[in-house]
Amino acid sequence: MKILVTGAAGTVGSQVVLQLAEKGVQVRAAVHTPAKAAHLAHKNVELAPFDLTDAASVESAVKGVDKIYFLSPPIIQNQTELAFRLIDLAKKAGVKQVVRQSAMGCEMEPGIQLGRWLRAVEKHIESSGIAWTHLRPTFFMQNFITFPAMQGNYYLPYGEGKIGYIDVRDIAAVAVAVFTGSGHEEKVYELTGPESLGVADVAKTISIAAAKDFKYVDVPPEAARAGMIQHGLPEFFADALSELYAGAKAGYAAKVTDTVEKVLGRKPRTFQQFAQDHATKF
Repeated sequence: MKILVTGAAGTVGSQVVLQLAEKGVQVRAAVHTPAKAAHLAHKNVELAPFDLTDAASVESAVKGVDKIYFLSPPIIQNQTELAFRLIDLAKKAGVKQVVRQSAMGCEMEPGIQLGRWLRAVEKHIESSGIAWTHLRPTFFMQNFITFPAMQGNYYLPYGEGKIGYIDVRDIAAVAVAVFTGSGHEEKVYELTGPESLGVADVAKTISIAAAKDFKYVDVPPEAARAGMIQHGLPEFFADALSELYAGAKAGYAAKVTDTVEKVLGRKPRTFQQFAQDHATKF
């Protein structure tokens, strides 16, 4: 069995690659820049140059694999159409299973723009005839490493909204269980951690683990959007993220599920465990 993982060098993708490889599964890790994927080095991992916007690249990546973990980059204006093409090429190549990383709440109507993009791809997969499983995680704990504090402050527009943050290692573990187990076909798995936390709670937990003082600064939505654009995000994506953040502020991301425990037979990692494991990175 060989599994293609797209977004393989990213936060979740790299965990999926390495956890599959440790299970003895042959993995084709699709990466935009192989030279920057040294952290994926493993005897069971084959690096493959990959560009979702290049049909030849996609066709080459899906050829000869049995299953796909499909995570597509969100900062592409025509991401939905490009995702459709990958699925169509995968079907043509004889791929038997797709595990799609989506997001919790994408099925809501009318929903937010990010959700509409993601749900459209889910529907295309469902109609493809390929066996599928949708993973819908909530916000990642690792975001607090990927987007570090500035001078000890986390500037976010979440207000008092609580979120059921999940450790990406648990998302990857669920993906591995789906690929290597049975009975997961045509299932939707909403993935969260075990508790719902506000950013002030998160900052306090990180402060204790890292032995440094971190604070949460609630940023007005307009300022957050302007900051995203100033840091290089295109306006269409800044607008989509602004909708997402408004939903978190309104409490729509506070949901906690027991899906990780049901699939893995253990509870998901707590934010305290995550902070302790990564204390030196804050």
